Amino acid sequence: MNALGRTGVPVSPLGLGAAAIGNLYTEVPDRQAHDTVTAAWEHGVRYFDTAPHYGLGLSERRLGQALRAYDRDAYTLSTKVGRRLEPGPGDGDDLADGFAVPDSHRRVWDFTADGIRRTLEASLERLGLDRIDVVYLHDPDDHAEQAFREGYPALEKLRSEGVVRAIGVGMNQTAMLTRFVRDTDVDVVLCAGRYTLLDQSALADLLPAAAERGASVVIGGAFNSGLLADPRPDATYNYTQAPPELLARAVRLKTLAERHGTTLRAAALAFCAAPAAVASVLVGARSAAEIEDGARQFAAPVPAAFWQEVRAAQLLPADVPLPTEDPS
Repeated sequence: MNALGRTGVPVSPLGLGAAAIGNLYTEVPDRQAHDTVTAAWEHGVRYFDTAPHYGLGLSERRLGQALRAYDRDAYTLSTKVGRRLEPGPGDGDDLADGFAVPDSHRRVWDFTADGIRRTLEASLERLGLDRIDVVYLHDPDDHAEQAFREGYPALEKLRSEGVVRAIGVGMNQTAMLTRFVRDTDVDVVLCAGRYTLLDQSALADLLPAAAERGASVVIGGAFNSGLLADPRPDATYNYTQAPPELLARAVRLKTLAERHGTTLRAAALAFCAAPAAVASVLVGARSAAEIEDGARQFAAPVPAAFWQEVRAAQLLPADVPLPTEDPS
C-alpha cells in the first residue's frame, strides 16, 4: 500500500475506476457490476474511485452496495464534487454525456462551498457508507476562479473538520493540476491520460511539482481510452477516433512487447506506475474478466530489454523514467 501525500491514507498500487459500472457507453447489468467490484477485491484492489457524474449517481450506488460487504477500514474510497445532481426531465437518456442511463437527473456545475457540501452529502447517501476518504474537485477546467476561490477552501475545511481524510483535484490536463499542487495544499491529484506510453506531458510540469511538494499523483486513463489496450483501426484515443500516427505508434509498441514475451497492456500499466510521485494507477472495468486481466497485467514483470528497445527506437523520449530505472 502507498500513502497519499503526507496524510497516511493508504491506496493500493492498482485501483478500480468505477465509471464503467455507471453504464459508460453501454449498459452493465447489476450483477455484472457487483461481480466486477468483487473480483477487484479478490485481486488485491483496495482503492476505489467513483463520481456523481458516472451514470448520474449509478456508479456510486453500485460501488457502495458492493463495498458494504467489506470492513470499511480495509479500503479507501474517493468520489468527486463540482457536478451537482438535480432532478431531470426523465423522458430520455444520458448518452450525450456518455452514459446509458435515463436522464432522471441533470448535472449542474457548482464549485461553491455550499454546493460541495450538498454534493458530498448526496454522494454519501447514494453510497450508503459512513464516510468518504478522498474527495476531488472534478474537471474544474472552465471554472478555475470559483474552484480556487471557493471550491478548494471548502475542501480544506472538510479535511480540517475530519469529514474527509484527503483532498485533491481530478482532471484530464496538467497545467491546472500543477497550479493546484504549487499554490494549494492538496494531498493528491488525479491525472487522466496525460502520463501514458503515448502522452508524457505530465513529466514537464505536474510530476516534478508533485515530487517537490510531497503530493501524490493517481494516474487514470492508462490506456488513453482504449488505444493502448487494443490498438486496432477503430480504437479510440482520448475518447475519439485514434489518429493514424498514434495508431501506428501503438502497433509498434505492441509488436515490441510481444517480441519480448509481454503485452502492451502490461507495459502501459508499468509505465504509469514508475514515477516516484505516483501512488496508484486506476483501471476501469465493466466486468470481472476485465479487472482480472488488469490485475494480471499490472503484476506481470516487463523485461528490461523491452524498455531498452523502446528507447532505442525513439518511441519514448530519452528523459522519461522507465520502470526498470532507479527513480533516484
